[in-house]
Amino acid sequence: MNKQSVGKQFARYVSLNVLGTMGTSFYILADTLFISAAAGADGITALNLVLPVYSFIYAVGTMLGVGSAIRFSILRAQGNEDADSYFFRAVMWAFVLGAFFMLAGGFAPEKVMEIMGGDAGIVAVGRSYTRTFMLFAPFFMLNFIVSAFVRNDGDPSLAMAAVLTSSISNVFLDYLFMFPLGMGMMGAALATGLSPVIGTSVCSLHFLSRKNTLVFRPSRLSIGKLYEVCRLGIAGFVGEISSGVTTAVFNFVILGLAGNVGVAAYGVVANVSLVANAIFNGISNGSQPLVSSYYGEKEEKHLKQVLHLGIGTAFALAVLVLVIINLSAVRLTALFNSGHSASLAAYAHIGLRLYFTGFLFAGFNITGIGYLGATAQSEWAFAASLMRGFVAIVAFAFLLPAFLGMTGIWLAFPAAELVTACVTITGLRRKSASGSSSGGRMNLG
Repeated sequence: MNKQSVGKQFARYVSLNVLGTMGTSFYILADTLFISAAAGADGITALNLVLPVYSFIYAVGTMLGVGSAIRFSILRAQGNEDADSYFFRAVMWAFVLGAFFMLAGGFAPEKVMEIMGGDAGIVAVGRSYTRTFMLFAPFFMLNFIVSAFVRNDGDPSLAMAAVLTSSISNVFLDYLFMFPLGMGMMGAALATGLSPVIGTSVCSLHFLSRKNTLVFRPSRLSIGKLYEVCRLGIAGFVGEISSGVTTAVFNFVILGLAGNVGVAAYGVVANVSLVANAIFNGISNGSQPLVSSYYGEKEEKHLKQVLHLGIGTAFALAVLVLVIINLSAVRLTALFNSGHSASLAAYAHIGLRLYFTGFLFAGFNITGIGYLGATAQSEWAFAASLMRGFVAIVAFAFLLPAFLGMTGIWLAFPAAELVTACVTITGLRRKSASGSSSGGRMNLG
């Protein structure tokens, strides 16, 4: 690491990464706004039903990118020549794994939508969207991988610029394809699919710069190496896929409680929450290069500083997000409610205010889990991630609505994050205790 203070490095890496991840979430919001204008509540419902598929694709890319970049950073800090092989392997696995999504989207988009809960009418609206964006699956993964390695190679500014460029391009192409060219939802999907291609192209400029130290060294693909990478990147995977799992489970429960209008209302909440998730994922991913490098160098004091900075930043931003949501819930809902549905508005107003209280805990969880993963504490990172992304959220999504109806849906996320926070705290304390007893890596003090 360079000689800048820990605080300055943290501010630089995290601020740039937060801007980048927010850019990604904003283009998804733009998709939703344009689709609402073009296809109304049915369009939002169709989009929300396939959003978990997008989350899964992005989660696989995150796991490959974060896990490979962590391994790269640790080995590079230790002077191990095998560090250079991880970039090549990550890129190759993106195309191998992405091919499965391409085949499913290309040949059976209707089946994908039916599995996600779509009826005949919703399938008809969303078929072209699903087919088109799934054909770009390898590029969604590749975009995250290249961005992660460029960021870890000391160029977070370019990584951020690439994400923002792709996001701005997506919004422009959304409008162009959907309205002047009249391509409807297929146009929205095409714009979304081209976005990672643009982002990867911009990020690749790093390889022409003097800053570049990455070597694209062909190496044999190994299931053992893939497992090693996935183990380190599992926290990132679950962190990304948790929103998809939440959306999928909630969609099924809400269809039974409030039908397609309820799903559309949840679509408003879920899409707005992507921005909040992006902020906290930005903190976690932005601090990862620092944490992994300090861990490899055994800089215990600096590790502690980065963790405290991350948790403090996450809590402050969570409070700010919650205040903004409470002040603007009505206006936010109106943006997505082109059909002026009173039922959709009523559900979404309450949903935004209750659901977003969960980010007071989610910010801490995402930051803490990212830290555990970046310091190779994969067992605790996995346990907390599993609790957050699957166990707690699924349990509360079925339990609370049985007693509270739609209110229980909105409270399931805060309840799950609160329970997960207990696991995250335990993991951080256990890490601290084991580090102290072995003269080791970190004391939370």
